[in-house]
Amino acid sequence: MTEAPAEQQPVALARPEDEHSQAEWEAAAAAVLRKTRKLGEDDPDSLVWDKLGRATLDGITVTPLGLPGGDVAAVRPTRAGAWDIRSLIDDPEPKLANEAALVDLEGGVTSLWLAADEGCDLAAVLTGVLLDLAPVVLDAPVGTAAVAEAFLALPGVKHADSNLGVDPIGQVLRGRPLAGDAVDQVQTLARWAWQADIRAIVVDATAAHDLGASDAQELGWAIAAGTAYLRWLTAEDGGGFSVDEAAGLIDFRLAATDEQFPTIAKLRAARTLWASVLDHSGASSTRMRIHATTSRPSFSKYDPYVNMLRGTVAAFAAGVGGADSITVLPFDSANGRPQAFGRRIARNVSHLLIDESHVAVVADPAGGAYAVEQLTGDLAVAGWSEFQRLEAEWAGDVDVTAFRARIEEVVAKRERAIAKRSRPLTGLTEFPNLAEELPQRDPDPRADSVRRYGASFEALRDEPAGQPVFLATLGPIAHHTARATFAANLLATGGIAVDLAGATSGASDLVAAYAGQSVVMLAGSDRAYEEWGADAAAALREAGARHVIIAGKQVDYADASAAMGVDALDFLTTVRKELGA
Repeated sequence: MTEAPAEQQPVALARPEDEHSQAEWEAAAAAVLRKTRKLGEDDPDSLVWDKLGRATLDGITVTPLGLPGGDVAAVRPTRAGAWDIRSLIDDPEPKLANEAALVDLEGGVTSLWLAADEGCDLAAVLTGVLLDLAPVVLDAPVGTAAVAEAFLALPGVKHADSNLGVDPIGQVLRGRPLAGDAVDQVQTLARWAWQADIRAIVVDATAAHDLGASDAQELGWAIAAGTAYLRWLTAEDGGGFSVDEAAGLIDFRLAATDEQFPTIAKLRAARTLWASVLDHSGASSTRMRIHATTSRPSFSKYDPYVNMLRGTVAAFAAGVGGADSITVLPFDSANGRPQAFGRRIARNVSHLLIDESHVAVVADPAGGAYAVEQLTGDLAVAGWSEFQRLEAEWAGDVDVTAFRARIEEVVAKRERAIAKRSRPLTGLTEFPNLAEELPQRDPDPRADSVRRYGASFEALRDEPAGQPVFLATLGPIAHHTARATFAANLLATGGIAVDLAGATSGASDLVAAYAGQSVVMLAGSDRAYEEWGADAAAALREAGARHVIIAGKQVDYADASAAMGVDALDFLTTVRKELGA
């Protein structure tokens, strides 16, 4: 056998003594799990894969360690260099929209995502914008044709990456009926775009994501809608485009979340799926243009500054995943219409990643990583299955009833995980700050039209409980601080404040600090519970407490308990009822 050239030989990254087998890793991981009693002494070491693996909402198991030997994505991102930094312009006042656009462009944004309707004065909004240098992607669900016509009528050549933003199928998922002439309209606007040397269609899969869809469902929707548009544009009775021409008129928009690796894998899987569709359709090119935007549902209106971190991680993942364009939504998007500070921070995230961190220098930097390749392949399989289901359901008209039902199943699964805080939301379900003052913003329909992941907890915070819970801390601070902190944080996630007893040495100290609250929660060590927990509960009941909770395992002298893994939403709802909230 001929030996491969030296430049193709694998590079040894570890010394021989630093190389270890899978069995050695399993043994080391198992030893740690046994110390924490998550693995029994007689359990096999190989059980660590089950103990440390986690399942996504699509049922895909994410393993704790990537292993060699798996498939590598057949179609990989090829963008090397800076991605297109795209800002969303959606102010209904033309003058303010124009100011935002010009400030963003002067601040380093390279394209505009422009929300408009048929009454929008595009000439005023785009005054001063060099349309041959800055691509404009329209988003006009109402009056699509009129807005497109107004845009094309603006003087000058339009940048080739501009897009009329047509997506009637996506609007069906957002609750708007599919017009009877939708196919004709898409074909007509596609011809307009072709003549102007720009693109016509944006397959906006965030329509599914904003309803709570999983990654695979979002992928399936994107590919199904894209395939439908391919058919419409290549139809002999009105389309007339070749497959390559039709594909060249289509862009895709996907959501990027703060779940870094799933986002990277989703964008990589999308290219694989679309390439498969184009290949089966006889296209000569399988390129897919992806616009990634940070996830609206993942943002929280409480402690909104955490959204800066969520947006940064999402943008990083989108860049690594090969997105051609990236929009980082301002951190205050969940509070209403963003202000200048939020917009500046948002556009600077991409500058930070591109110019300071050099994330965009290498094409597909995650390619070849065992864990990423495995997750990419698994997501591609799950996304293709969803695509096939949608194809069957759309055999006649575009019917989203069954798809919406599947999304509801995912939403319920996600809500259960959030309620039990196994999917924590910092600032909302973890480490809440009841004293915070939310930034005041003008109403924004886009902020209200999505299903935010922490909406149930936000609803509780919107109406704080009228009275606090008495946190009956047993013993000195060093003994009760762990459970007291847990209890106070848990209650705060439901808009419930606490009155803290402080250091105590007996039931009489608790009664002395008690001020007539209807609900009390005991917080102390197991030893304190055993020694005088029952006496404390009895004394507080005699003093007027109607409902006694214990932080820890349930005991017979308490009405309820709360420990790690509790259904926080159910627990908080019950406590608020007891408080009369």
